[in-house]
Amino acid sequence: MKVVLACDLGGTSFRAALVDAQGVVHAQSVVPTVATVGRMGWSEFDATDCWRDLMALCSNLAAAAPRLFGAVQAVAICGMTRTQVFLGRDGQPLRHAMRWDDARAEDTARQLTADLPTNHPELGNVNAFHPLARLAWLRDEEAATFKNLATVLEPKDYLNFRLTGRQAGDAISMARLLACAAQVDGIDLLRAIGASSTLLPSVLAPCERVGSILPGHPAPLDRLVGVPVFCCANDTWAAAVGLGALKAGCAYNISGTTEVLGVMSERPAEAPGLLTVDWSGLSMLGGPSQNGADTARWLSGLLGPIDDDDPAAVGRALDGLLAGRRHAQPLLFLPYLQGERVPYWDPSLRGAFIGLSRHHGATDLAFAVLEGVAFQNRVVLERAEAAIGQPVTEIRFGGGGASNPVWRQIKADVCGRPVVVGESAQPGTMGAAIVAWTGLGHFASLLQAQVQLVKIAARHEPNAERAMVYQRLFDLYRRGEQSLAPISHDLVALSSPMAPSKAPPS
Repeated sequence: MKVVLACDLGGTSFRAALVDAQGVVHAQSVVPTVATVGRMGWSEFDATDCWRDLMALCSNLAAAAPRLFGAVQAVAICGMTRTQVFLGRDGQPLRHAMRWDDARAEDTARQLTADLPTNHPELGNVNAFHPLARLAWLRDEEAATFKNLATVLEPKDYLNFRLTGRQAGDAISMARLLACAAQVDGIDLLRAIGASSTLLPSVLAPCERVGSILPGHPAPLDRLVGVPVFCCANDTWAAAVGLGALKAGCAYNISGTTEVLGVMSERPAEAPGLLTVDWSGLSMLGGPSQNGADTARWLSGLLGPIDDDDPAAVGRALDGLLAGRRHAQPLLFLPYLQGERVPYWDPSLRGAFIGLSRHHGATDLAFAVLEGVAFQNRVVLERAEAAIGQPVTEIRFGGGGASNPVWRQIKADVCGRPVVVGESAQPGTMGAAIVAWTGLGHFASLLQAQVQLVKIAARHEPNAERAMVYQRLFDLYRRGEQSLAPISHDLVALSSPMAPSKAPPS
């Protein structure tokens, strides 16, 4: 039997699996990922830890299925997006990587948009989470690092580089940096901040081969010398592939550490606060939020001890909370525990429960959290559907949050669209496997591979009666956002006197 090694480097865990050409997972392993989260929005990690974790995953798989590990035909790794690994000329990291949720460059981003004398279209997308702002922050705060910077890679591309010796990336994951490097009226934004497009690696399609695994790696990788490594893309794109959502008229929703929602269309469209990215011939409109299933973990940990070593602990705790009796008066929850990316791009937004009374209990809080994230999904979905001019046919839902049937139905009722979940509990890993098998030529295209390998587990139709109730709650949710955004900014300003106030989301 032949398999591929499919890996998914996420914000809280790193997963790897041996997957055959029928999409069957024969062995899998997971290790936690660790970041250093500092005061005032710093979030970073040591990229070499990712390499160490990849070695651990390979060792686990080789021990669990030694014959299958020796039958690996290809490797594909997807990884967390909007995360930069900064390499020097020797290929070694110059500093810790900046994670997707790092907001230290907020002031820098504001200064860039005010000072750069250009109508470059990407400048309007620059915010605290944008790689251009982070590069400018390095220039201003860590001059030696900036001066010695040779390449900026995504984490999965750093691992591919360690495996093959070649620095390459894909246009989906690198979209924002590539947009900065594009010349408009003779100006590119990288040059405008004193950097250069030479920081960007070679650009490949997700199913293109980066190279082959080099000799000299420790066991058990020494058994995979010469095995091809495919470029793949970020974890969101891979999860959409693993859900079968890479088709026009479909939406995807990944609920993991963060929440990601996007709409697929044949032609590009634009909407306020949303990202437009070419996804291998289709256009994706949407993007990552800052808060997802992790809000359920936060609430569960707040209400009782959670065993971090037990991956099912949060799910059991949430099931217990949802099984209780709800109070007649609903609560609202603004899920902005870590600021927000899509659609507000505001690291100073904060969460809130609205409508609390002495009679509310843990069950009411749990439902409010799940509904609050679903309301945030609806904000993004409505903007995207308005931009493409038509509703989506369904939402393909995956990630840790998709394992909860109550949350699946809530999302269907809140968004007014069917919610569909696949059989694979790990769509990112499945998407990476689809990339590997397609790259090997086993399938003619990613679309064909999706049809063959993605199996549907459940479909949730919107309930008309509950949808009417949620419409009224959604209207109140939007009013709550408008009213509380200025208070969030003022609260943050108490700990950061330089943070100016911002307009509420629109």
